[in-house]
Amino acid sequence: MKPFSSVMDLAQQAHESSIVYYKGHPVGTIAALDNSVPNLNYDQCFTRDFAVSAFVFLMQGKTDIVRNFLKLTLKLQNHERQLDCFKPGTGLMPASFKIEKRGDQELIIPDFGEQAIARVTPVDSCLWWLILLRAYVRKTGDADFAYDPDFQQGIRQILELCLRTRFDLFPTLLVPDGSFMIDRRMGVYGYPLEIQVLFYAALRAARELLVPDRKKNQAFIIAATERSSQLVYHLRTYYWLDLDRLQQIYRYRVEEFGSNVDNWLNVYPESIPSWLTEWLPSKGGYFVGNLGSARIDFNFFSQGNLLAIITSLASEQQSLDIMSLVEQRWDDLVAKMPMKICFPAIEGRDWETTTGWDRKNLPWSYHNAGSWPMLLWLLSAAAQKVGKPELAKKALAIAEKPLRQIIGRNIMTVSKDD
Repeated sequence: MKPFSSVMDLAQQAHESSIVYYKGHPVGTIAALDNSVPNLNYDQCFTRDFAVSAFVFLMQGKTDIVRNFLKLTLKLQNHERQLDCFKPGTGLMPASFKIEKRGDQELIIPDFGEQAIARVTPVDSCLWWLILLRAYVRKTGDADFAYDPDFQQGIRQILELCLRTRFDLFPTLLVPDGSFMIDRRMGVYGYPLEIQVLFYAALRAARELLVPDRKKNQAFIIAATERSSQLVYHLRTYYWLDLDRLQQIYRYRVEEFGSNVDNWLNVYPESIPSWLTEWLPSKGGYFVGNLGSARIDFNFFSQGNLLAIITSLASEQQSLDIMSLVEQRWDDLVAKMPMKICFPAIEGRDWETTTGWDRKNLPWSYHNAGSWPMLLWLLSAAAQKVGKPELAKKALAIAEKPLRQIIGRNIMTVSKDD
């Protein structure tokens, strides 16, 4: 194998090695180049993972694989109304799929959560699919692809799934624990930030992709427009945390009834964690991880905050404040292998009760404040958007050596297997 001049060459080689083919055509990428644990689902193409790969393919002009993925997953989407609790709901996109060879046949095996660890149904797959469809149309200029009746129906069904009548009175999207990138029990049930930001981006994408002069689309366009406006106000107002907001929470009165109250979720000031007052800088802020009845999850969740900048859900000042926080708390949030999925880790008895003694979610590992190299693209994009590209360069310089070792080792493993 020829030597690589940079970590980007290694990454490109790994990316090409991960491509999945169906009937001779590229349709996605597998989750990881790791064959050491055959019982895991690393050989699957995950919707949320491929969305990131797809952005790279689009930037490189390799649009066919993205087009093929969008068409294939649309066919896997359930289009029939189901009353059976064991069948995927109308509009749901699969968490993942794999191509299985049986003799001369190639079969597509989708997973809507019925085979996943802990059997959690994905909420984010259909949201990422909408965002990716918009990215494909913007890159190629092929609006007719999205205007196809099948795609228009697919978009409407996703919106119906997310906007339908529910046991809720907030503009946010209610989801169970472990139903998105943090796919293990981490106490993120309810209204996790990441899902709300993806929901906002998906609503804007759907509004742009639906053909306005088609009668079936009109109600959905109006609903998506209204909901996205309500959602951005809700998140910018109630999820935002800086020192001024923290002082307001400290002064909250509790057990208030009515519409004109400050503490509308009845959050007790005593629930503010001790680490927060020293950690939150005087200049800077972030979106909290979750809100619910008598509950604020004060943890910093990286993907949700960085996506909020990229999608313009965060205001211009909030975007600057988030990156200012990242810069001032660099050792906590970025450290040696950028970037941590959340901060701080859940430890001790909290870890036991929240994760259910999950050994894969030990403190400072995996989803429990573990370091995720995948977050580098989000950090880089957010840094460039706020005019601080030096932060992206700093993070990439830190990550280059360990990434080179990891990617190189996985490529060598794949080469040996071939």
